[in-house]
Amino acid sequence: MAEATITWISGPVLRARCTGGFHLSDAILVGGGDLLGEVIRVSHEGIVAQVYEDTTGLRPGDRVIGMGGPLSIRLRPGLPGRIFDGLLRPLADMPGHTLQSGVKATAPERLAFEPTVKQGDRVGAGQVIGVAAMAHFEEKVLCPPDVSGEVVSVVDAGEYADDETLCELRATSGETVSLTAASDWPIRRPRPVTRRLPHAEPLVTGQRIIDMLFPVARGGSAMLPGGFGTGKTVLQENLAKWCDADVIVYVGCGERGNEMAEVLDEFPRLDDPRSGRPLLDRTVIIANTSNMPVAAREASIYTGITVAEYFRDQGLHVALMADSTTRWAEALREISGRLGELPAEQGYPAYLNSRLAEFYERAARVETLGAGQGSVTIIGAVSPPAGDFSEPVTSQTKRFVRCFWALDRDRARARFFPAIHPLTSYSEDADALTRWWQTQGNADWTRHRREILTLLEERARLERMARIIGKDALPPKQQLTLLCANLVNEGLLRQSAFSTVDRYCSPQRQTALLRTVLHFIERARSVLDQGVALDDIASMAVLRRLQRASEDIPEDHIDRFRSVMHSLDDEFDALLKRAAHAN
Repeated sequence: MAEATITWISGPVLRARCTGGFHLSDAILVGGGDLLGEVIRVSHEGIVAQVYEDTTGLRPGDRVIGMGGPLSIRLRPGLPGRIFDGLLRPLADMPGHTLQSGVKATAPERLAFEPTVKQGDRVGAGQVIGVAAMAHFEEKVLCPPDVSGEVVSVVDAGEYADDETLCELRATSGETVSLTAASDWPIRRPRPVTRRLPHAEPLVTGQRIIDMLFPVARGGSAMLPGGFGTGKTVLQENLAKWCDADVIVYVGCGERGNEMAEVLDEFPRLDDPRSGRPLLDRTVIIANTSNMPVAAREASIYTGITVAEYFRDQGLHVALMADSTTRWAEALREISGRLGELPAEQGYPAYLNSRLAEFYERAARVETLGAGQGSVTIIGAVSPPAGDFSEPVTSQTKRFVRCFWALDRDRARARFFPAIHPLTSYSEDADALTRWWQTQGNADWTRHRREILTLLEERARLERMARIIGKDALPPKQQLTLLCANLVNEGLLRQSAFSTVDRYCSPQRQTALLRTVLHFIERARSVLDQGVALDDIASMAVLRRLQRASEDIPEDHIDRFRSVMHSLDDEFDALLKRAAHAN
């Protein structure tokens, strides 16, 4: 066992003199309290390490002990429905639900295990060896990704502790390996897969402005930048509730304690629309608030993605919500400053972009080693100071994500939810998802999406012009464009997170509403060319129905959109007749 002696310490960073035996990224125990840390630099003079717990009371001369391997977390059945700190230690097991120094692991937990292999079977790396019936849902027990061999023995179905031997394998080397339900994995090392798969279907969020205009693919990545008060946390909570992922991993990285308290209070009370049970039952919450040690904040992001990959390897689709990566980057900056590293832009370390790339690259749709297909989709919130999207974290993150959902302060102040600005946001996944939308009954999805974006862009141009010459001075066609764009904003893109009808919108209802709105726009342009007055179009009763259709027509009555379409055509036909008689 490698040992060293502290020679210098500043906050979470220490230097220690040693005689060898330490390696980069090794986990360490520091001082008499056995505080958990990690080696981040090795030289002939000794090691530099960061400590993931409160270092108050440490001093030169205290010992450092190497744990003989990289910083790892224990992955096991039963993680959903629970709340952990940034190193996957259950907060519920700690007094006051706050981080306690020196906590290493909790007691083994019992699970109902049923094997799926028998003596003599050949088990490959990552293959399923059984299932564990947990309190919330059934989980697969996997052979570790770096182990394979022939089954020598396997237990009968029954109840076992997660550290009990469930299966023994004879490896190709002849060594006997014991498998348990729990296994350790280094948080900075991606779990291996058979192969990565191209994007083919979206992560359906139920939010129209995202699904229709800026969709994110399963296994893709998206960033959610916005200044204070623009609704990042509320939107991420809404996405967690309604997206069609099997498991949600929610990482509160460096957020204020009261915001995390809201999450911890609300998730157990939210009903999961998929099962009717509390949403927390399929959610793993990793809470690392701003008053917790800064180094643990840096590790929490990697803990979250490692947990997500663990469920992905079971053949599940996982959505990782990281709120926020800006606080994570600030932790990197603080530690870098204590190390005396040469700062880059705004004091962030020069390796900020490579760390961001490492994190977002772990989002993927894959063929797992033994459980079929699974995916991890990353949605990272970014909190640019003063809403400045040119600052380093935002600009660097844009290089590594395919979806950019820019939250706008003006739309948020107008109580527009989601406050995503349609002209500064984009999705590079949209083209790859065209075929999926066609299979959902919207063969013209690409064209419809383009029409909506073009209309909103034209509206922005006309509003700039109207500020100079006045709206009434615009020609009727341009005033109609503003009217139609307002209908798109209010009737199509706005949703209420508190509405029992419209807080979620299925792809089928999205398609029906989109077609109805675009049909109105097409008929309005046509009748205007045929002599119908703009005021008559603006006063149509069906226009009010369209503005309220998303609230008035629920998921189980989508056929009512046909009635709205018929009323729309009847009113336009009546306007044409009156215009013809007037002439």
